[in-house]
Order: sequence, then C-alpha cells, then structure tokens
Amino acid sequence: MTKVAHIKFFKNISKSDVGEAGGKGASLGEMTQAKIPVPGGFVVLAAAFDRFLEETQLKEEIEARLKEVNPEDTNSIDRISAVIRSAIHDRPMPEDLQKEILGAFTKLDAKYVAVRSSATAEDSSVASWAGELESYLNTEKKEVIKRVRECWSSLFTPRAIFYRHEKKLINHYVSVAVVVQKMVQSEISGIAFTVHPVTEDYDQMIIEAGFGLGEAIVSGQITPDSYVVSKSTGEIIDIYISDQTKKMVKGRDKKQTDIEDKNSANHWVQLGVAGGKQKLDKKQILALAKICQRIEDHYKFPCDIEWAMEKKKFYITQSRPITTLKK
Repeated sequence: MTKVAHIKFFKNISKSDVGEAGGKGASLGEMTQAKIPVPGGFVVLAAAFDRFLEETQLKEEIEARLKEVNPEDTNSIDRISAVIRSAIHDRPMPEDLQKEILGAFTKLDAKYVAVRSSATAEDSSVASWAGELESYLNTEKKEVIKRVRECWSSLFTPRAIFYRHEKKLINHYVSVAVVVQKMVQSEISGIAFTVHPVTEDYDQMIIEAGFGLGEAIVSGQITPDSYVVSKSTGEIIDIYISDQTKKMVKGRDKKQTDIEDKNSANHWVQLGVAGGKQKLDKKQILALAKICQRIEDHYKFPCDIEWAMEKKKFYITQSRPITTLKK
C-alpha cells in the first residue's frame, strides 16, 4: 500500500500542486523553485485534513450540517459554523500526523512561524478563497498543532459557509492545506500589484508599504505609503506618504485587557511623529520592484504580491493573480 504524503517542503512543491497544497502553498513552492526570496516552510497537505475527517467520521457529519444551513438566516449560519468548528477542535488528531508536523517544524529550524490556511479551491476558476480563511502569526512549536487545527476549521467560519452558498459551492468538494512558514519580523512590509489595480495601466506597478507586520495592511487596519513605478523606464513616477499612527509587532502587551488581544501573539505600538516618515527609500523601492517584476515575468500574468523586509532584506510571503482587472 502506497503511503500518502502529509507534509511537503516548499522546495518540493510547484504551481501544479494546488490540489494538494492549496493556492497559497503551491505559489510559495513555485516561487521557491524559481529562486524568489521566499522564507522557508512546508505545507501540511490537504490529504492530512481529509484523513482526519475520515478517521474521526466527521466528513458525513459536516456534509449533513452544511445542508441544514439557510443562507438567508445569519443565525443559522453562525450556529452550524460553531457546531462544525467545535467538532474539528474536539476530535483527536492522529498521533503519527502530529509527530510528522512537529518533526517538519524541527527541520525548519525556526522559533516562530506563520501558520496560514490554503484552500485547494483558492484562486481557481471556480472561486477565489483568498482572505476567507484564517492565518496565525508568530506561532511557536508548542502551539503549531492547535493552529493547524484552527486553520482546518476556518474552512467553516460563518463567512466561508456564506461564501460557499454565494458561489454555489455547497456541493463542491473543497479541502484545505496549511502553510507553515518561517516568520519574518518585518520592520516594513506591504503589498505590491504588478499592474495598477485602479487605472489598470499595465506599465505601472504600485507598491504599498507600512511599518511593522504585514497583517496590518492586508486586513486594512492601517493606511500605507504608496509608490508607483513605471515598468518600462524603471522610474518612480508617484509617491504618497501616509501618516501611520500605529504598527503591529510580535509579542503580547502586558497592558492589554481585551481577551482576543491576550490570546494574540502580536500587539500594536503607537508610532507618533515617526509614522509620518517615508517607509521605503528610492533604492529600496526600485529593488523591490525588480523582485516583483521577476515574479510577474515568471508567471506571465499580473500579480498581487505580499512582501516583508527584515534587516534590510526583502522576502516574498505570497503571490496570487490579480483577479479584479477588466482588460
């Protein structure tokens, strides 16, 4: 009997592996193979989640629960979500699977990792699941099994269940892989679009940058700087400097009283006058633009890229197609 793989490191994953590594995992593997500066990591493949559902007899229960949902009734969605997520959290994970995940973590040789959901339907022609599922930053080894399980269950958040109904995916099989990646403690981070998403000018790349961890920009909690670069001339043609009031950093703040904040591995720091400074200088903007251009050239389509800078070095933490362009 052939042993089913449950873990794959990025170096062994390519863009053709969306079915087992999800959109996020396949992209990180593809970029690693293309020598793009991606922090090291591995993927807990969708096969691990599928096995967990089979061995705990949860698959049939989840399918039955999803059929009970009335998409017009928010309470119905919330109730079914809570039932399914609790079941996933409460059932024991196979011991050999836990050992495999912890062994891969040890090989990664990282104190902290980012744990991110990677749906096997993500960025497919059926629907884009990007942003629908959960991610956890600054996770230590002792927390990684718990976080993997929470990423699995995030396939059934109220938002994700509603999304299934909205996109007519309720009878469409969707699984989830989990990306475990070395954490970049970014001084500056952000997003880049290799085609301007507003003007849809294919010669213009826009880079957004903010102080601290990138989650703050991705979740829309801060307003970043934005820099527009001409791809044909390699010149910066526009700079907007934001007055950033706070940044997200690793670690808990002893002053926090909110329960959610207490359970978080990160906290906010107020910036004051320093938040009004330009985040990246000209040399850094152009260096990052070159990396983003390499990614677009490799994929041969416009890309939405997440990046981070730690100790003056750029890292790419995600790339996906820009799905909003009309032309």
